Amino acid sequence: MSQIKKCPHNLKTNTVFFWVLVLISNVISFSKADLERGFYMQSCPLAEVIIKDEVRRAFYSNRGYAAGLLRLHFHDCFVRGCDASVLLDSTPGNTAEKDAPANNPSLRGFEVIDNAKARLEGICPGVVSCADIIAYAARDSVEMTGGFGYDVPGGRRDGSVSLASDTTLNLPPSFGDVNLLTKIFSEKGLSQDEMVILSGAHTIGRAHCPSFTKRLYNFSPETAQDPSIDPSYAAQLQQQCPSENDGADIVVPMDPVSPFLSDTAYYNNILNNRGLFTSDQTLVSDPTTADLVSQYAANPPLWGSKFADAMVKMGQIGVLTGDQGEIRTNCRVVN
Repeated sequence: MSQIKKCPHNLKTNTVFFWVLVLISNVISFSKADLERGFYMQSCPLAEVIIKDEVRRAFYSNRGYAAGLLRLHFHDCFVRGCDASVLLDSTPGNTAEKDAPANNPSLRGFEVIDNAKARLEGICPGVVSCADIIAYAARDSVEMTGGFGYDVPGGRRDGSVSLASDTTLNLPPSFGDVNLLTKIFSEKGLSQDEMVILSGAHTIGRAHCPSFTKRLYNFSPETAQDPSIDPSYAAQLQQQCPSENDGADIVVPMDPVSPFLSDTAYYNNILNNRGLFTSDQTLVSDPTTADLVSQYAANPPLWGSKFADAMVKMGQIGVLTGDQGEIRTNCRVVN
């Protein structure tokens, strides 16, 4: 009669160790949720439809909302990651991001997010995050202005901290040069190419006079006007913004050629020295970025496709997922 052989001790030990590793791996995988396309298909199937409907309503009432919602997404993701911290209201003890000089009065579209959130809470309470609403609304805004559509992975959760002081070092300033812009974007995990691509968001929207009039009236001790700006364009801007210190409520289009279309006129403007901000015009001061500007000016489909990809990547900066953060009931206040 054959004998049953016993497993060597080290084999049994190795087998147990293997299954322990598998168990640990599964626990880690389960606890770390990643962003997913169609994230709300089961939990709130109409989420993206409702958000797009609110964006469409706003856009039809005022086409400027598209640029506002796109800008909201940028300014949210670059400060503390894409966690909807830009939506939180200031409190008596704290000035929030939305009230920092870089965001106030330039940001708009908060009520569009509020309206979408209120409708979603009515059918799927506590399910759809404010951070995801911003990301979907930005995508819809790009589409409605003629840009490429793209899938937005969902699953972001909302943060609970919003500090005006965080905006200073994290948001690209309108006076930034190529080196500074490259550094800021690099710190967010974005390449110089992606910096040039995402700068193309200035193809839509408007800017308040004080954000660029230094270039027109008080550029440096040596010259009153920025020599990199086309003189005829400068004269046009001076008519719209009569002095450096006035006109806080006056706005001008960032792309005067097609201010409501997501196209590559922005890059053509820069090549013609008609970039509104220093941070726009500086893109042709460096050989590498200047070459990229020329490429995108000449090839709109290339820019549209790469802009969509860059938006997806930007929308994953510093996200909270899984059991991190919360799902705010009201996007303006923490639960």
